[in-house]
Amino acid sequence: MSVMPDLIEMLSLHDSEARTHYDIFTGPALPTPHGRSFGGQVLGQALAAAGETAALDRTIHSMHGYFLRPGDAEQRMTFEVARLHDGGSFSTRRVQAYQNGEILMSLIASFQTDESGLEHQSDYDITSIPDPESLPTVWEKYGHLADTRASWMLNRPFDLRHVDNDITVRVTEPGNTMRVWLRSRDNIEAGQMIHSAALAFASDYLLAEPILRQHSIPWATPGLRVASLDHAMWFHRPFKVDEWLLYVLETPTSQGARGLTHGKFYNQAGQLVASVSQECMIRPPQ
Repeated sequence: MSVMPDLIEMLSLHDSEARTHYDIFTGPALPTPHGRSFGGQVLGQALAAAGETAALDRTIHSMHGYFLRPGDAEQRMTFEVARLHDGGSFSTRRVQAYQNGEILMSLIASFQTDESGLEHQSDYDITSIPDPESLPTVWEKYGHLADTRASWMLNRPFDLRHVDNDITVRVTEPGNTMRVWLRSRDNIEAGQMIHSAALAFASDYLLAEPILRQHSIPWATPGLRVASLDHAMWFHRPFKVDEWLLYVLETPTSQGARGLTHGKFYNQAGQLVASVSQECMIRPPQ
């Protein structure tokens, strides 16, 4: 059985103190059963690296990244942060993730000082959603698979509880939408920047799932190939990842071996706290 990774340790980067025109950080490895780096790890660590270079009065409000090549899950990553801009209200950072001298991902993140302004959000009736504590845990459903490659799923640092049936071994409810409650398994005693990086980490777990659900393809399909291509995220309001968040996902289209998914995160008060969009590559077995 694999050991559950410590989320704070994963997002606590080491400053190499190597100064040229960039700030350089390194992050710990996160082994996976297939040997490729988990995209959420790269996102979370890159965002944490960018946050290390931003002023304390500026919080992350958006990030846009491209995955360029797969990484080795057994190796640490190096993150090169370029301070592109520091204005009166906004700061912009570019982060490149490296292994063995090759760029794995390139990301731009933007930070803003706290400002008041217009406020609205689309309504979502969160009272109609089952309470997360009433839903089964992944261990209750798949704990009997603990000695298989499924231990990766069982030992995630996040507790994921599907409102709609999951598609791990079969698809019983085809459709292009899904809802999942999530929160970190451990308490996170950290500032908003780390909570944002942790949510970026978690957001990548499920973005391909509505596409697979729409086409009745379970994760357990032999020969199925899935990879994240890009990832964009917007942070709207303060939140904590160690408190339950409802992840609402929808895929509007798939074509050309690519699928697009949009996601929204709501807190238990029904406030929209973050949004995400991703295109991923999906190649079912021929």
